[in-house]
Amino acid sequence: MQVDINQIKKGHAVDLGGEVYYVIDRQHVKPGKGGAFVRLKLKNVKLGTVVDRTLRSGEKMEMVYIEKKNIQYLYSSHDMYEFMDRDTFDQISLRKDQLGEVINYLKENIEVTALVYNKKVIALEPSIFVDMKIASTEPGIRGDTSRAGNKPAVTETGMNIIVPLFINKGDVVRVDTRTKEYTGRV
Repeated sequence: MQVDINQIKKGHAVDLGGEVYYVIDRQHVKPGKGGAFVRLKLKNVKLGTVVDRTLRSGEKMEMVYIEKKNIQYLYSSHDMYEFMDRDTFDQISLRKDQLGEVINYLKENIEVTALVYNKKVIALEPSIFVDMKIASTEPGIRGDTSRAGNKPAVTETGMNIIVPLFINKGDVVRVDTRTKEYTGRV
């Protein structure tokens, strides 16, 4: 649906050259000389890249509707990952290259949000915080302050994170999916 650039707000989704973008920032500028224009900061839904666009007032953009569905991860087989729609119980198969960063947080029965456009899953979003078990880390030695109280660790999904010295193998920690950082022990 073509809409005037002045109607597009932060949080809307737009089609730009065949790619779907979220509007993460919008700024209307009226300089003292010349016509008004709108600066948009857009985030690619698939790739996560951010681009800036400047458009004159009165131009039109293609606005799209992205449906969000809660789906549950079931299992993986080779490069295929199987999910289940929580509402209809339909099974959805996605290739490894379609998952993006969410692959670091996938463990059995975890729920993720699927972004659906034209009846196709275009991206997956994990919940903001995910609880993960530490698969391996070196033991913390009392009095060792050479590393500012932090050490590397590997989660059950194979993701590398930095944790405090008191975290041991087998502990369950909470990870912020936006920053990939340890936020606390569960």
